[in-house]
Amino acid sequence: MSAELKASRRDSTLILTLSNPGALNALHPDMYAAAVETLTTAERDTSIRAVILTGADNFFCAGGNLNRLLENRSKDPGVQVATLDGLASWVNALRDCPKPVIAAVDGAAAGAGFSLALACDFIVAGSSAKFIMSYGRIGLTPDGGGSWFLTRSLPRQLATELLMEGKPILGARLNELGIVNRVVPDGTALDAALAWAEELARLSPNAVERIKTLIREAQTNPLEQQLEAEKDSFIACQRHADGKEGITAFLEKRKPQYK
Repeated sequence: MSAELKASRRDSTLILTLSNPGALNALHPDMYAAAVETLTTAERDTSIRAVILTGADNFFCAGGNLNRLLENRSKDPGVQVATLDGLASWVNALRDCPKPVIAAVDGAAAGAGFSLALACDFIVAGSSAKFIMSYGRIGLTPDGGGSWFLTRSLPRQLATELLMEGKPILGARLNELGIVNRVVPDGTALDAALAWAEELARLSPNAVERIKTLIREAQTNPLEQQLEAEKDSFIACQRHADGKEGITAFLEKRKPQYK
């Protein structure tokens, strides 16, 4: 069987499953285009309230296929450029998706698999799940935004250790460091992510999308610009139907019903 990205639905949640039997769900360029197309479609589907990225057979992802990388050495460099551009498009699609995206990690997330998990809004990990930036150990450097995400989430010295040494770090430790949101018993990461997605589905889709945008913009905006962005977003939400429903429900002491 070949590598593929499987898409399925559970109520209002879209589940994207990395599948590459016999290769620990190693990535393949075919997955990249499929992921971008699926996420783009999900953006327009109002019945989808959350997205989960997980791996088949209780293992998240081993990263890139090293045999394919060796083969690419004999090909035109443009082949590898196209592959990395495809991965970057997937990472951007995860970041830009207006729906909350949860990574459900059991087993391990290595290399670009770790980068994809970092690109998600939330990470749920099994208690013994490992996260590995193993590039330096095989003479390579990170891709998929791994260096960008970690240097914005951790002190420089710790980010350097993870990126340069490439030693595994447990999800429990990343939870302590604020990167992994929740640690659950092994084999239950997907179920926990689905339960969380159901909670998120009850929030205002408009507010969720705007909050995600504000978080992304805050990475680069100076304070004054961010204050302006918050003001514009607040007023837009206040005038949106979700804002009316949320405020009214709170005053009436009932649960809001967002459409």
